[in-house]
Amino acid sequence: MRALLFLLLIAALPRAQSADLAAAEAIVQGRCFICHGANGESSSPVFPRLAGQNAAYVARQLADYRSGKRKSSTMQPMVEELSPADMQALGEWFSRQPPQEHPVQDPELAAVGRFVYLRGNPFSGVPACASCHGPQALGSETLPRLAGQHAQYVENQIKLFNRRERTNDNAVMHGIASKLSELETKAVAAYLSGLK
Repeated sequence: MRALLFLLLIAALPRAQSADLAAAEAIVQGRCFICHGANGESSSPVFPRLAGQNAAYVARQLADYRSGKRKSSTMQPMVEELSPADMQALGEWFSRQPPQEHPVQDPELAAVGRFVYLRGNPFSGVPACASCHGPQALGSETLPRLAGQHAQYVENQIKLFNRRERTNDNAVMHGIASKLSELETKAVAAYLSGLK
């Protein structure tokens, strides 16, 4: 009997996941698309691109907005009615959206950013961003995918970490952000914007 029940649960799993993704897409098309685009490819540098973002990372950020751990007068009202299951489904939905390739606005600046991202700046003590976010900037379940992100959005987040206004994520970023020069910040952001 237990084996039969187990098999029935396993058989129902794909349908449940499909329903969750359909519900997540309805939420995206009902509210998220306004800022983040219909497929997670925000056209405004004020809002992050979420296509291809790590599912667990998205779910955690949504939970942090809902709890107030991460501050945003825009996001708090958007997430107040979401359940933990909704947040997980949204994370999964965004993670499955294919990120688009975006041209780099300033290739020379991005070349400096590539150096800092991959090797850091040993002269000022800035570690390589790749040591945490990965060589392709794909992140992990706990760290964001940065590849293809709007340059201005990345710059803004680094500034928030530097001012200790972004406190819901890895506190290591506070120290790193404080060591980055304005040139390094802009260069790394430019480099990341062109990755896919």
